[in-house]
Amino acid sequence: MQLSRIVLALALATALNAAPKPGKRAKNVIVFLADAGGVPTVSAASLHGYGEPQKLFVQSWPHVGLSDTSTASSWVTDSAAGMTAIVTGQKTHNGVISMDASTVRGKQDGKSLKTLLEYAEERGLSTGVVSNVSIADATPAACYGHANDRGKQAELYQQIFTPKFGDGVDIVIGGGRKKIYDDTKKLGKDLDAMAAEHKRPIYASVGAIPASEMRPLALLDDTADVPAMAFAALDRLKKSKKGYFLMVEWDAHTDNPEKGLNNLVNFDKLIREIAGKVDLRDTLLVFTADHSFELRNVGGKRGEPLLKGFDEWQKTHQAREVVTIPALRVGHSHTGEEVLATAMGPGAERVKGFFPNTHLFQVLLGAYGWRADK
Repeated sequence: MQLSRIVLALALATALNAAPKPGKRAKNVIVFLADAGGVPTVSAASLHGYGEPQKLFVQSWPHVGLSDTSTASSWVTDSAAGMTAIVTGQKTHNGVISMDASTVRGKQDGKSLKTLLEYAEERGLSTGVVSNVSIADATPAACYGHANDRGKQAELYQQIFTPKFGDGVDIVIGGGRKKIYDDTKKLGKDLDAMAAEHKRPIYASVGAIPASEMRPLALLDDTADVPAMAFAALDRLKKSKKGYFLMVEWDAHTDNPEKGLNNLVNFDKLIREIAGKVDLRDTLLVFTADHSFELRNVGGKRGEPLLKGFDEWQKTHQAREVVTIPALRVGHSHTGEEVLATAMGPGAERVKGFFPNTHLFQVLLGAYGWRADK
């Protein structure tokens, strides 16, 4: 185990030192999306995981900016509008999935917006989406689907079989199995029959995916093993001669601060491992969040656990109450402040300063050397 860590550290150090030349294009792009992982949560995750500030791997990246997450109509975004802005370059309304601001949520479709994944499909790249929540929930679905309401998870998942560009998203691995199957049945459709018709079987676990399956769909009940999902996708995508696009989401909501902060610490470890396995001379890595969350570091001391007092708090309070412990105060709402965006690899130099979340779409598209459709 110790030897493997040394090898990984040396490989990563070599990759970091082999920085791409300015203006070099990316062959591959990986977006790491911490859902609700705003600046306060990122900061708290370092304190929780390492007992010191700025110890996360993503906090060491050379290119850093702050991304505004407001929507077309609200100061505070949800994941649907937040991710739509990142992958299409246009702001829309809360609850809307990759449709423009003329959309009326749940009532009227607006114009469908081409996503970065669809640009990649149009150009023959391989594509993948991984999430530890429902794979048809707002963040992952915004990459491959379009809907006037994020609640239409069954309809969004079915769009995998009817792509607008290329042969559609290649690898889709995440949770939501029961809900997506149940909601599809309510629509009078059989999801497995649909998958069979398109010759894309839906696997129930990562382990069930055959090694020969290069375009797997996996709908899971237990999505705890995000690294297994991410590497199952990455190992296949890396075989693409034209390059790839991959989005990996790991939920960082801190309604339960222990769970949320553990998720972010573990996500950061996964990102470090992935960075050591890809060639940073031709692969752009971007870490960001779709929105921030109501967590504040209000106290605590060096040498004390950040979550000191949380176990005792849980014994005497309800889950939806504001968490108040010596070091933290945690509510249950999204918040509107800017979120961290940090990057390395070709095109990373454009992540700097303050910018709207729609700028990240331009960063990603520009890294490939592409221009947005007029």
